[in-house]
Amino acid sequence: MEIKPAVHRIFDQLTFLLENLTNEEYSKIAEVLSCSSIGQHVRHSLAFFTCLFQGIPLGVVNYDERERDVFLENNTLEALGCLSQLSEQLEGLTDNPVLVLKQSYDQTSIEVATNLSRELIYCIEHTVHHLALIKIGLKEFKPDLVLPKGFGVACSTIKYRQSRQVSA
Repeated sequence: MEIKPAVHRIFDQLTFLLENLTNEEYSKIAEVLSCSSIGQHVRHSLAFFTCLFQGIPLGVVNYDERERDVFLENNTLEALGCLSQLSEQLEGLTDNPVLVLKQSYDQTSIEVATNLSRELIYCIEHTVHHLALIKIGLKEFKPDLVLPKGFGVACSTIKYRQSRQVSA
């Protein structure tokens, strides 16, 4: 699957983050994050990948039914363990099965045809968004942490910035 390296890059960013935060920093509520924690953003992102991987054998993905594991959002080692499991599951993927995405809005529930690659792209982009928010939160209580280049930045933005530097 061509998308695997992009997923690994996101997992690497999450791993770097988790390896550089204490549980206290990870679970600290940040006002700038609308009174949520970095751990809550990480847990949320990991839950989307988990939902996707759990839905593959069923042929159905429903992100609304994700588990909200409080232990995962308060413990960096637990989150690292989850990331490790997700990486193993990713490596086991070889096909691009057709899936059904179930989503609810208000009183309406819809089903949309999709596939594994498309949903992996969604999970990547969704996680990039949360990493960008996390980067803002880090400025509040861990400003000296030097993040890897491209942390929380979409690939398309990186490419655009690079093209602007070349043409300048």
